[in-house]
Formats: sequence, structure tokens, C-alpha cells
Amino acid sequence: MAKAGEKSVGGGKRGLKRKAAAEEPQEAAAASDGTAESGVQPAKAAAFPPGFSISEIKNKQRRHLMFTRWKQQQRKEKLAAKKKLKKEREALGDKAPPKPVPKTIDNQRVYDETTVDPNDEEVAYDEATDEFASYFNRQTSPKILITTSDRPHGRTVRLCEQLSTVIPDSHVYYRRGLALKKIIPQCIARDFTDLIVINEDRKTPNGLILSHLPNGPTAHFKMSSVRLRKEIKRRGKDPTKHVPEIILNNFTTRLGHSIGRMFASLFPHNPQFIGRQVATFHNQRDYIFFRFHRYIFKSEKKVGIQELGPRFTLKLRSLQKGTFDSKYGEYEWVHKVCAYCSKAHFNCVLTY
Repeated sequence: MAKAGEKSVGGGKRGLKRKAAAEEPQEAAAASDGTAESGVQPAKAAAFPPGFSISEIKNKQRRHLMFTRWKQQQRKEKLAAKKKLKKEREALGDKAPPKPVPKTIDNQRVYDETTVDPNDEEVAYDEATDEFASYFNRQTSPKILITTSDRPHGRTVRLCEQLSTVIPDSHVYYRRGLALKKIIPQCIARDFTDLIVINEDRKTPNGLILSHLPNGPTAHFKMSSVRLRKEIKRRGKDPTKHVPEIILNNFTTRLGHSIGRMFASLFPHNPQFIGRQVATFHNQRDYIFFRFHRYIFKSEKKVGIQELGPRFTLKLRSLQKGTFDSKYGEYEWVHKVCAYCSKAHFNCVLTY
């Protein structure tokens, strides 16, 4: 008896499918008989009545089967509505109404009062007198030192090596237990213009410190979503030694403008377009996405791109005046919740 019971339980789902398949022809036959007797074509009944609730079905297998059918019906209705709308737009031609703009987090965001106006005299004065003025006036050329936290693991070391192939004239040195306060004077004495420190936790890179030398500022970022070259699907060949182009997107606020200038000062002024390589820093919802690509013009309208790697995401934690000083340093901005909009982001840096 126990074996028979087990077999009936195992074949329950198949039995339900057979039962449902048997019910459908009977319902169709009954509908055809009614049509033949009355001579009038009845209206097509909906697969699911308006008050029908799948959650009220007690049998789990039956409930799953009905839910699958309901999802298929929803997809068919959505596809039919799209096709109908497309035909209507084609029929109207130029008179068709504009397509509705979908709501996103970015386009629903409140306008930021600290957005930089390129023609603002105050902004122009700040740019002419800040710590990066010598770079943008072409008085200095970037020379970068890349190092790690103490006793780094293989993943962090490989990330530093790959960053050195992305950023021209960059040099990788191992930390060897030295404190940053001792490393910075040595960098200044050797004419380094920037210091990049990759921190790690549990053998995974999780932080980046970028310090502009000799007078700062210093930015601390949280690092996440790190992908090395071997982990990127359909990646291209290793990058060449050509100086890449740099793209900075959406660094529009006062704080974002400063961070964008920090990233720009890592790369030489004159990119070598023959290498067709691009380093992109894209700021979206206060997350900075880094990508490194190679492009090719297939025609006048089509462009092909190939990711070279590495890739990672940065989130600004603090911006400090001067070089790194965790004890007595003066901070321009620290990641905290805004009292006005209840969010922690670049936007309200000058409204606190």
C-alpha cells in the first residue's frame, strides 16, 4: 500500500496535466454544441475571470500550472498591444504623437543647485587657482605611483598591474609595510604627481585612495564590482602603449567637478588616436563606473567597441584637503546623510 501511495504522489503533476487536457476538449465541445443549437456565435470567454485569484487554489501543482498560463496570457496581451500601437503610429506617420519618456531615477531626480555653469566667473577663478591648474596649463606632466595595502594578495596585485597598463607613465611599487605618511614625501622627492593606493579586504580589492601631489587633495573611494581582464567575456587583446582618450560623464556638481579634474590629471594631455583606446569615468547616481575600451569605425554610422578591462565601480567616501592625514586632516566632504533630502550624495555638498 505504501508503494502504491508513493506512485500516486509522484504522478500527481502528470495526472493534473492529463485532467486539464481532457477538460479543454469537453469545454470546446460544449461551446460548439451551444453554437449549433442557437445559431449565434457566442462571445469569446476570458481565460481568467475578473475576480479570479490564483492564490486561492489550494493544490500547489495546480496553482503553479494556472500561474504559468496566466503569465503566458499577460505576455500575449502585452505583445498584441505593442503591435497595435506600432501599426497606429505607422498609419499616422508624421502626425503620430511623441513617444512617452519612461520614468527613471535619473530623470525624476530633483534639480541640483550646485550644478556647475561653464560660464560662471567664480568657477573659472577656482579652476585657475586650484591644485590642478599646473596640469591643465600644461606646466606639469602626470607621473603616477600605484601601490597596495600591506601584504596584498594576488587579485589586488594583478589589478595594480593592469591599471599600470591603462594609465600611462605609472609605476607599481609594493608597500613593504611603510606608512602612507612616509611614502608621500618619497613620492614628492621623485617628482610623482599622484599616488594611488588599492586597499583590500578578504583578498578582494575594496577601496581606492587617490592623492594629488604635492598639495592634495586626497579622495577616498569604496571599490566594488571589480573584474579583471580574464573575467570579462568577449574581451579584446591586451591594450597597447598608446596614450588613451579620456571621457568624463556627468561630473556636473561642484564636488563632481573637482573629482572629474582629479581623474583627468592622471592622463597625459595629448591622446594618441591611432591606438583607438578610451578610458571612461561615468558618474550615475553618485556611482562612478570605470571602463576601458578599444573602438573601430565600421562605417559612417556604425562603430564597434571592444572592452579591454579592467572594470570597477567607485563610490566617494570622503574628500580631504592636502595629502593623506587621517588624524589632523581637514575634510571638504564626507559621506553622510543629507539633512535636506535624506540621501548621501554629491548634490548637497554646499547646502549643509
